[in-house]
Amino acid sequence: MKRKAKSLMIQGTHSDAGKSVLVAAFCRIFNDKGYETAPFKSQNMALNSYITIDGKEIGRAQGVQAEAARVEATVQMNPILIKPSSDSRSQIVVYGKPYQNMEAFNYRKHFYDKGVQIIHDSFAQLSETYERIVIEGAGSPAEVNLNDREIVNMKVAEIADAPVILVGDIERGGVFASLVGTLQLLSEHDRKRVIGVIINKFRGDISLLENGLTWFEEYTGVPVLGVIPYLHGLNIDAEDSVVLDTKPSGLFQQSDLDIVVLRLPYISNFTDIDPFFLEDDCDVRYVSKSSHFGDPDLVIIPGSKSTIADLQFLHDSGLANCVKEAAQKETMIIGICGGYQMLGQIVEDPYEVESVTKQAEGLALFPIKTTMAKEKRTVRSTGELSFDNLSFQVEGYEIHMGQTDGDGKGFITMHDHQDGKINHEETIVGTYFHGLFHNDRFRHHLLNTLRNRKGLAPIQDRTFYDELREDAYNKLADHVRTHVDIERIETIMETYSS
Repeated sequence: MKRKAKSLMIQGTHSDAGKSVLVAAFCRIFNDKGYETAPFKSQNMALNSYITIDGKEIGRAQGVQAEAARVEATVQMNPILIKPSSDSRSQIVVYGKPYQNMEAFNYRKHFYDKGVQIIHDSFAQLSETYERIVIEGAGSPAEVNLNDREIVNMKVAEIADAPVILVGDIERGGVFASLVGTLQLLSEHDRKRVIGVIINKFRGDISLLENGLTWFEEYTGVPVLGVIPYLHGLNIDAEDSVVLDTKPSGLFQQSDLDIVVLRLPYISNFTDIDPFFLEDDCDVRYVSKSSHFGDPDLVIIPGSKSTIADLQFLHDSGLANCVKEAAQKETMIIGICGGYQMLGQIVEDPYEVESVTKQAEGLALFPIKTTMAKEKRTVRSTGELSFDNLSFQVEGYEIHMGQTDGDGKGFITMHDHQDGKINHEETIVGTYFHGLFHNDRFRHHLLNTLRNRKGLAPIQDRTFYDELREDAYNKLADHVRTHVDIERIETIMETYSS
């Protein structure tokens, strides 16, 4: 296979070691050096999606990494996406389109050969287009119970003939044990691919770590290529919902505005909420218990990969009643995608697209009904919305199987239809637009409207999300450049061959 690109693979000792962010950093670093660079992740399991310019669905992380590389994301950068819809069942997305709903056992047994071919083809296309490819692994390469049919770590390194950097997260503790243990569990052939390790999220005095670094290099023969200090305030999209477990959930409030996001079991595209974390007057709380609901200024019901299951959770937890009571008090409520569907009267799934339960009662805040269809709508969208006697041009993206019908005023006017609903009082909104709050002008006015309702003065000097995002990519790249031996890595990449 003719290859133009030099590749580098980032693997980790476990999930959430920092692989996604480090790939973004290397993408920006190589692009800053003048190389046409692309990210690649063979198979991603995530409920946070990104819609490419041609309306295809890939993992959010690869979209972010492409932005860091200053290129348009394509399906070749993440050809296989797994979107869990229950504990054992997932929707398999291939080349950006739904392929099949499969149980984990059947996927592993029947999809492997097809998956390997898809990965070969996708990587070949990227390697003929770009000069550098930064590959992200998944989980750990030392999952001995899965390695005979894995298509995310060393199998991908073999396909790409890529050198591997192993990343360990020192914040969790036991970083040397996890690095050494991972290396020892690799086959001799795979271990030879590991050109070095990076210790991530270090806090404290580096001198206290130096004897450990020396011991590690002597014991394993593998060099430490860098120790990266913990970087605070990095405004780059997270991929795994595990990060939500670190977000505030209780009733404690410090800021002027209290925003409650319902922490659904199958929450998806929670990056919709990220812009609010950058606003100084907002507290954002992810709430899964009715006792933590409180008296918020804004309630957001986010997207869901399993709307009926999450609706049942809202009813069982008492949060459904909390939302209805908030609506009676004219608290602002906004539902995004699955959250919009939940605001209606009925959600039906006749084809068992998301659930074996075929019907669920909604919150009945809009006179609408949603039916899960066999075809998924994935598209970048633009439109105009009216709110508080002002008009806003907005852009976003849609990812949904549901078709929603019913009466009421539309929320966003598009070229051929109306999206969503808004009530007469403009206190309840539903929309299929992911990324709505990334539209700075609308978000700024929404927050100032909430302030006005509380008798607070508006804030004129607010954040602009895209500017902060670009600053974050540059800050990340500078941080990694400072603490990692980039020159040594590039030298190995230039001459590497297994």
